[in-house]
Amino acid sequence: MESITKNRQPPDVLRAMIERAYGPGQVPAGDGWASELGHGWFNVAYRIRLRDGADVVLKIAPPPYVEVMTYERGAMSIELNTLDLIRTRTSVPVPDVHFADRSHELCDADYFFMPYIDADNLGIVSEGLPAAERDACMEQLGAANREINSVCGDGFGPLAGPHDASWRRVFTGIVEDVLLDGERRGVDIGWDYDTVRAVVAEHAGSLDEVTEPRLVEWDLWSGNVMVRDGRIACVIDHERAFYGDPLIEAGFTGTQLSAFGDPTPFMRGYGHPELTGTQQVRRRLYCLHLMLVMVIETVYRGHTDTEQYDFARPLLDEAMALLGRTRR
Repeated sequence: MESITKNRQPPDVLRAMIERAYGPGQVPAGDGWASELGHGWFNVAYRIRLRDGADVVLKIAPPPYVEVMTYERGAMSIELNTLDLIRTRTSVPVPDVHFADRSHELCDADYFFMPYIDADNLGIVSEGLPAAERDACMEQLGAANREINSVCGDGFGPLAGPHDASWRRVFTGIVEDVLLDGERRGVDIGWDYDTVRAVVAEHAGSLDEVTEPRLVEWDLWSGNVMVRDGRIACVIDHERAFYGDPLIEAGFTGTQLSAFGDPTPFMRGYGHPELTGTQQVRRRLYCLHLMLVMVIETVYRGHTDTEQYDFARPLLDEAMALLGRTRR
């Protein structure tokens, strides 16, 4: 996926990064030792073959001169912190971190190395899988997501703080940041921005039911799941995690927006019963937030095609309708 946030580096810089991480004896020679992994949306990622033949992945954060959305600032630090939390406090498989460098001495951004996971991306192969196998993978994802959500925080908000005792304050602040990002760049969301603010305020009372801060991935969809032999081999891309309401997880999106697929296998694996009325309102707010992000980020990514915008804009209307606002 093409994006102006991808911080590509020339071979000499990649070699310097490899040397710093693994030592001069692992710096590859010749050609063909680095290839870009193309399905990321934010960071650039390279598959690199070290001199001893081992395959690793290098992820590099966006360059500092590219404006990102407010919630994406410091995303690589969030990912590194989340990897440590999941690795030390759950049994969910995530990549090890071989080496991380935040010095900006070799390039203008953070980067880290991890092992290459020899497995299939569920988001890419799922359409070709038998329905039973696809559902089994989504059940496993639900169970893994529940285990991640079992990690409790000291308060709602960013992993590194500041934390807040009120999920209502945190979530409405998250939405406000997204709206301000859109207004700053003049993004056409199809609605008056203050109308969206009013809708969120009207339904914000549903958020007060959430009192226990849990580790949430938010971006844990099938494209961030690696599978092998019908089992989850690894969960990747953890840069959007925070302490919040587990119901905001991607696997629950289809309970309100059918375009995101049948959530039944995920919910079965998670062990979540049918949503209550208040939970449905919260999930509709989370759908509205997701659609705002998907619409507004197309400008921040510098997308040259309208595929994502054209997908998300009607769904933003649908999310507004679920919350009681339709166009006259």
